[in-house]
Amino acid sequence: MSKKLVERYYYPAIFNYEDEKGISITFPDLPNCVTEGKDEIDALKSARECLGIVLLGMEEDNEKIPIPTSLKNIKTKKNEKAILIDVYMPTVRLASVNRSVNRTVTLPAWLNAMALERNINFSHILQEALKKEFHLLQN
Repeated sequence: MSKKLVERYYYPAIFNYEDEKGISITFPDLPNCVTEGKDEIDALKSARECLGIVLLGMEEDNEKIPIPTSLKNIKTKKNEKAILIDVYMPTVRLASVNRSVNRTVTLPAWLNAMALERNINFSHILQEALKKEFHLLQN
């Protein structure tokens, strides 16, 4: 029987305001989840992304995901704020499936020169050709 996947996680994060250096973010319940941001908006985005990546990795490795500490039980120091961060996992899971990978291709030098001269986007052309080959193109 497969494990039911959680749709949304909520974890407390500590935003540490480091003067002119920006904001460092830690998650008390997830020691491997550490990130930073240049301002509050950037920090929030970074925290959400980091949380999603760490939790996805834990799900994929079948690790036990800890119960989040209640925000009211988080102790902060001067220049710190505890903030509840949420992450919508279906989006994170889909992004990981649709991530890009690098492939090395070999072409004749003359064809490469022509493509470079015309500013051809090799990745785009290859993706479109593969979609056509697999009949995935939409009309």
